[in-house]
Amino acid sequence: MTPHPRPKGSELPGPDTPEVTLIDAARDGDEAAVRELIRRMNPRLFRIARGLVSNDADAEDVVQETYLKAFTKLETFRAEAQFSTWITRIAINTARMKLRRAEMHEEYDTVTEDPKASDSVLVFPNQSSERQEATLGRAQMRMFLERAVSDLPADLRLPFVMREAENMSIGAIARDLSLNPVTVKTRLFRARRRLRTALEAHVRGGFDAIFPFDGARCADMADRVVERLKQSGAFGADRR
Repeated sequence: MTPHPRPKGSELPGPDTPEVTLIDAARDGDEAAVRELIRRMNPRLFRIARGLVSNDADAEDVVQETYLKAFTKLETFRAEAQFSTWITRIAINTARMKLRRAEMHEEYDTVTEDPKASDSVLVFPNQSSERQEATLGRAQMRMFLERAVSDLPADLRLPFVMREAENMSIGAIARDLSLNPVTVKTRLFRARRRLRTALEAHVRGGFDAIFPFDGARCADMADRVVERLKQSGAFGADRR
């Protein structure tokens, strides 16, 4: 991208600026357009990355790398596809590559231990507390699930427990409850839908509230990406 001056009287890109306008400006090295595209894409890309990698830090690394790849290769983007689709694919591929690198590193570092050896030999100072927190978390989740299942109407609760807790087949449940298999499937669907609603309420705001990426974190991502683009010569560091 080679920078070019913004025409006099033109406004900075904002929430209402069409995406195609932002992309054209970003191709010309417009920093404000790059920042606006980052602001718009941050929530989606972070959640996509977080759905593949195991922690927030790795997800942020994936998102940053995705932007650097995308904004240094904008000339390869074709308007036939949506920009969000194009950059999402880059994020997925970037996350998968990061996972593969991590797996290779783990395989390289793996040491075969004697299976009869005591686990205590391998415990790090903070591992005990981490295990306690994990155990507590599982217990709390189990209690929540038990309450949620208990709150189901009886005609939904029993087929659900038979299927999910006892791993019984649809046919076996239908036979034992003297129901049509279609009725069993319908009740299981309704039970799962109710449990999903309960889970969404439990996480305060529903599934659209998980893995948020906004505010200061969003602005910081834009700052880091723009700085890296400037260092790479993608556009001038002295733009006004």
